[in-house]
Amino acid sequence: MAKGEVVVVTGASAGLGRAIAHEFSRHGARVGLIARGKQGLRDAKRECEQLGGEAIALPADVADHDAVEQAATAVERKWGRIDVWVNNAMASVFSPVAQMRPEEYKRVTEVTYLGYVYGTMAALRRMAKRDRGHIVQVGSALAYRSIPLQSAYCGAKHAISGFTDSLRCELHHDKSNIKLAAVHMPALNTTQFNWVLNRLPRKPQPVPPIFQPEVGARAVYFAAHHDRREMWVGMPTVMAIVGQKVIPGLLDRYLGRTGYDSQQYDGLADPREPNNIWAPVAGAHRTHGDFDQRAQDHSTQLWLNINRWLALAAAAGAVAGLVGTMRTKRSPVLEEDLAA
Repeated sequence: MAKGEVVVVTGASAGLGRAIAHEFSRHGARVGLIARGKQGLRDAKRECEQLGGEAIALPADVADHDAVEQAATAVERKWGRIDVWVNNAMASVFSPVAQMRPEEYKRVTEVTYLGYVYGTMAALRRMAKRDRGHIVQVGSALAYRSIPLQSAYCGAKHAISGFTDSLRCELHHDKSNIKLAAVHMPALNTTQFNWVLNRLPRKPQPVPPIFQPEVGARAVYFAAHHDRREMWVGMPTVMAIVGQKVIPGLLDRYLGRTGYDSQQYDGLADPREPNNIWAPVAGAHRTHGDFDQRAQDHSTQLWLNINRWLALAAAAGAVAGLVGTMRTKRSPVLEEDLAA
């Protein structure tokens, strides 16, 4: 896409959403930033402009269909179109099902699932006029393989996959040129673990191995400019998705044993810690969470995914070279046999 493309990113005030906005801005995009926290949006806007893009801050709760529509209208009014829409906003609760409350399931579903539905609807209405555009759904390995203690979030991510597949069929039926991609993430070092609603005895963490959010942002940028149905980011994501298809029962038992400890670290949780389920956490926010020392800033699997034709060519070259070496080693023996 040429410099100056118009992009909307939800959940853009911190974490992966902020990293995605940065990635598009590095390529000169004009980015509409949607989130609830006004200070986080102001900071993200400033950073996008420093990186070479343009940006507007659009305070909105993605669980509110009308608010999402108003934000989309504001982007279209300012820049005339929407080329790419990235659904990323999320909410989660770390809690056993027995301790969850009905209103918490409702809220997580409204943000993490219906927020994607409302964003997709807003994008489609505007892209249909031009019969082009790209919608990217930020998914997760948890959309395929659920883990304990995040039942609301895992359920919402599964729902997004079902919704997206249904819509994709309709776009094919309509012979639409609008593209739809899902990018499934591994554990990322984002700020969500600082403000998630937590009922665990210790502080929450992403399940290791952990990747920096810029790894996910690069995948989203690539997906927005190539016709990929899905992208799996990081080898842990590949292993979780494939494992669920092959050995789901074994994974149930394995995660039952390990899934509690792997999502907690570093001492007792503070029950007074603010969470962002019902309102944004006040103050400045960041792209990275608290796990920089443990997070990887590169994924070989993602590089191979993005450069798969180059990887296949290299593999074919290696095989050809191996075959050539084997023939060379065999040839003296053949000559001796002929001489005899």
